[in-house]
Amino acid sequence: MASIDHNPPPKLWRNARLATMRADRPGLGTVEKGAVLASSGRIAFAGPEAELPAALLEPTGGIETVDCEGRWITPGLIDCHTHLVWAGNRAREFELRLAGASYEEVARAGGGIVSSVRALREASEDRLVAEALPRLDTLIAEGVTTIEVKSGYGLDTENEAKSLRAARRLGTERPVRVRTTFLGAHALPPEHAGDKAGFIAKVAGEMLPAIAATGLADAVDGFCEGIAFSPEEIARVFDAARAAGLPVKLHADQLSDLSGAALAASYGALSADHLEYTSEAGAAAMARAGTVAVMLPGAFYFIRETKVPPIESFRRQGVAMAVATDCNPGTSPLTSLLLTMNMAATLFRMTVDECLLGVTRHAAKALGLEAEAGTLDAGKSADLAIWDIESPAELVYRMGFNPLHARVWRGR
Repeated sequence: MASIDHNPPPKLWRNARLATMRADRPGLGTVEKGAVLASSGRIAFAGPEAELPAALLEPTGGIETVDCEGRWITPGLIDCHTHLVWAGNRAREFELRLAGASYEEVARAGGGIVSSVRALREASEDRLVAEALPRLDTLIAEGVTTIEVKSGYGLDTENEAKSLRAARRLGTERPVRVRTTFLGAHALPPEHAGDKAGFIAKVAGEMLPAIAATGLADAVDGFCEGIAFSPEEIARVFDAARAAGLPVKLHADQLSDLSGAALAASYGALSADHLEYTSEAGAAAMARAGTVAVMLPGAFYFIRETKVPPIESFRRQGVAMAVATDCNPGTSPLTSLLLTMNMAATLFRMTVDECLLGVTRHAAKALGLEAEAGTLDAGKSADLAIWDIESPAELVYRMGFNPLHARVWRGR
């Protein structure tokens, strides 16, 4: 279990190159010959070393100083869309699809989300934590300091709560910030086959209020798609989220344009995610609402999608774009945020700056954490990633290579 020192001693990282990701600086907000000072787990200073105020260097007990030898420092990375807690795997389903089986044939063979629901319901909370930790450790090893984890494989009150408790426990087992999202409207469970209306009534009227009452969820999500739930059904869930005081997110426009992006924006959603089929009007609605577009190239790659998200529309409209792994057992069993950035660049033609802002500042916004993480700013959590690289572009350019030199979480 992670040992947490709630008041770590002051520490100075000097002789560094900074990618601050600050909005008031162009590009990545780079600073040559920079320094970062952390005190009580927070950033006290981040900027040119020559501008470090002398008064900050005089705390009682002294300051530990680290010479970064010209290495780059970025904010700790943020994976803002994952389904990290699940049981078992769906490798057999993958084999069947490679052999030409259709979605319906896979489902008849016991695959698809039904298999994940069955496996999660059979698993104990302890087992869910144990299976998720290796996936989390892989992300942490690449400099991830904040992660979002969705439920959605329990699909009843008891098992959704179990999934969210397991997700919260990850943040006590490892030095990482965990944000949890209730995704009850993910798919129809077997006991509600053919009864979407009844299940949505249960999600909105029973499951969501019960989850909200326990404080287990930081946000509410849904899957708006022809194979999942209609905009009207999702709106009922979002109305319940609003009544419970929880912000919303949405799996939107992944396989068709049901105006999911506009629906998300109409509720002031933190983010809309996937978005392959989002229209210009949907992008404009997101821009007006300040809703982040979360790109998930792992799922695009894994299910061999051909419709690329409208990156140019998001650029034109000024929509912030985040990038995330979508780590899940069925459509994106991906546990590398570095590789995800490369996919976003090569498959979606996102720029290096867009990819890096997408796993820092914009990812923080997608989780409602702008005041806490995502940039090197005084007052924010001292979450850092220190890299053995010549330029930030290397973090997007390489595949299967991890240049992390050190990871800092809350100044430790």
